[in-house]
Amino acid sequence: MKKNIGKVFGIVVVIAALIVVLNSAFVIRENQYGIVKEFGKIEKVISEPGLYIKLPIMQEVDTVSKELLLYDIAKSDVITKDKKSMIVDSFVLWRIIDPKAFAQTLNSSTVNAEGRIDVAVYNAVKNVISSMTQNDIIAARGQELTNHIMSNATSSIGQYGIEIETVEIKLLDLPEDNKDAVFERMISERQNIAATYTAEGNAEAQVIRNTTDKEASLLISESNKQAEILMAEGEAEYMRIMSEAYNDAAKADFYSFTRSLDAVKNAIKGGDKTIILDKDSPLVQIFYQ
Repeated sequence: MKKNIGKVFGIVVVIAALIVVLNSAFVIRENQYGIVKEFGKIEKVISEPGLYIKLPIMQEVDTVSKELLLYDIAKSDVITKDKKSMIVDSFVLWRIIDPKAFAQTLNSSTVNAEGRIDVAVYNAVKNVISSMTQNDIIAARGQELTNHIMSNATSSIGQYGIEIETVEIKLLDLPEDNKDAVFERMISERQNIAATYTAEGNAEAQVIRNTTDKEASLLISESNKQAEILMAEGEAEYMRIMSEAYNDAAKADFYSFTRSLDAVKNAIKGGDKTIILDKDSPLVQIFYQ
């Protein structure tokens, strides 16, 4: 009988020990932080994965994610600097970087963290949009606008042990009730700007054309002047050469003889080879010499 009681007691002790061990052991995965609390106070933070032991009853363990988390922010209506309404739809990528601060300020709750992120990002979007006109916002949409919002949103969020990786704008649009009117106004403004640029371009082109025409006229005039000078010099040189060539009677007679032959040659071109000349004609005199 005593032996049976001892066996039962031993089994009970083993079972109790197993229960204690099972309740004391916990696992931290690669994508988790472990936060060990003793009577509600944070005792330590475990960042390496593995199997760990805690003190039963006295200690409890919370786990929070190491991964990059997504929070989709609801659409919101914001007002621009020039009092125009715009619809903003965005999402946030964030992570926990300080598990201890996260546990102390937000009680290790991602819901609480998303609430803080929602407020921070909404205020950032409102502040950035309200400081810009609608045209400036449309021109800056993309990375430039995201950078402005990021710098505003991250200024007060670090105290919670979290970090905003990025704020992305999914939608930045006009309310449906005034979208057409705004587009028409924007088109009209762009057309006016285009017309101004065209007019300025045409005026500048006319100035260039006038300047070019004037320069061309001056160049042509100067070229004609130089040509006249060269022609006059050439004529003078020709006359000088001719004067030197026929400066005596023999040369003058030979010149007259060749010129007369050229005249006869030109006169007998064609089918009729007959020439009737006066006896006193210079041509007739050639044949008498």
